[in-house]
Amino acid sequence: MNNDNNNSTLEQCSIHDFDLNMICDYFSTMERQGPGCDEMTLKALSFIKPLTAESKVADIGCGTGKQTIVLAQHLPSKVVAIDLFQKFIDILNQNSKGLGLQEKLTGIVGNMETLPFQEEEYDLLWSEGAIYNIGFQKGITEWRKFLKKGGYIAVTEASWFTNERPEEIDQFWKDAYPEIDTISNKIHQIENAGYIPVATFILPEYCWIENFYELQKEAREIFLSKHKGNPTAEALAANEKHEYDLYRKYKSYYGYVFYIGKKI
Repeated sequence: MNNDNNNSTLEQCSIHDFDLNMICDYFSTMERQGPGCDEMTLKALSFIKPLTAESKVADIGCGTGKQTIVLAQHLPSKVVAIDLFQKFIDILNQNSKGLGLQEKLTGIVGNMETLPFQEEEYDLLWSEGAIYNIGFQKGITEWRKFLKKGGYIAVTEASWFTNERPEEIDQFWKDAYPEIDTISNKIHQIENAGYIPVATFILPEYCWIENFYELQKEAREIFLSKHKGNPTAEALAANEKHEYDLYRKYKSYYGYVFYIGKKI
């Protein structure tokens, strides 16, 4: 495939165009499946009223659970983590056991669109880099019923920093995630869904570069070696590299934002 055709293919692709099991395999060797860091998890946690041993916490779309481990280590509460992929949950539970957290942290397989929770069961719902799978507005609206009154929701979401941006990055994100919007519009959505906006802050660049994209280099080598000669695997790896190139070029226009709301 020549470079022109390859670039054209990449412009038309997003992560959603690939097989879910292949996506899982690609990211399974990474400790994070999206931008983030322990410091930002703890910063978000600092805006939430102190929880007790009786409080209930759920991490939705946890991946292999790097942020879930941080929650379990810094909260007195028990934490339930849920993800679609058995492989991610197996890694999380293994890491949890290795750290002696198995009594506080439980990973289960499940779909964020049909969560196995009771209404008004939880004090805190957490989701880093995952709510886009259901859609931000749908997620915060439908998950609200699982929160107790006064309970908190804390999620990270891809957001625009500016009202206008170059066509290349604007089109890329509109194709990949049409719900991407400005921070002010996301806050309005939180209010309209029945929450008081508590805090909003932008994740720093290192959450993307050092903690996510740079770590993909080794993961990509492992993945391509495992799927040598598979054009779909090669396309997925190339797509992720293309996304990194776009971030380096246009990072002043967008990023991940932590949104924290309190149920009214």
